[in-house]
Amino acid sequence: MKIAINKAHFPVTVLGPGRRIGIWLQGCGIGCKGCVSQDTWATDSGKEMSVASLLNWCREVSAGQVDGITISGGEPFDQPQALHALLDGLQQWRASTAQDLDILCYSGYPLATLQKKQAALLQKLDALIPEPFIDNKPLTQAWRGSSNQPLVLLSDRGRARMQAYVDAPIDEQDKRIQTMIDGQRVWYVGIPARGDMQALEQRCAERGLKLDSVSWRP
Repeated sequence: MKIAINKAHFPVTVLGPGRRIGIWLQGCGIGCKGCVSQDTWATDSGKEMSVASLLNWCREVSAGQVDGITISGGEPFDQPQALHALLDGLQQWRASTAQDLDILCYSGYPLATLQKKQAALLQKLDALIPEPFIDNKPLTQAWRGSSNQPLVLLSDRGRARMQAYVDAPIDEQDKRIQTMIDGQRVWYVGIPARGDMQALEQRCAERGLKLDSVSWRP
């Protein structure tokens, strides 16, 4: 089974509790206005890898020191068969090593749509952040890009780990952004506030650094 991946990183500490593996899938048929990850929209067979290889990477990079997995994109539910295989593999890994890691997934589809069309996938998750990103709604809660997006807890593990975050307002700790450098590319992981990325680009320009391409514009 192949799965199209934009990037993966460990540790991620800004998209869920604890030290997490972050996996961003490639391809999104929704295309929310104002999305900061437009580089993940296009379908790209050149970014496909086997689910088995991805799972092996997860085991190796985390070395048993992982609290959870966060799956984003792109749109994970646009690759339902691959997502099934990935979630099955993650659950098997969790069971075979007795690691109590949780699985959190993002989606731009409405919760009602996912409950109707992807119920089997939801059963494999501990938590879900659904609904389209809406640029004119504020960022008010941890891990969510706009105030219409709920944190839906789907398992006892998810409720035990994340109940405190369901309705809690965002605080300064939740506004952290991680930065990674890969050759000539700079990755930012987290949920930026409105205007943060444009301000970053302007700051870079003021210091003589031009960004050749950015993920928040086509």
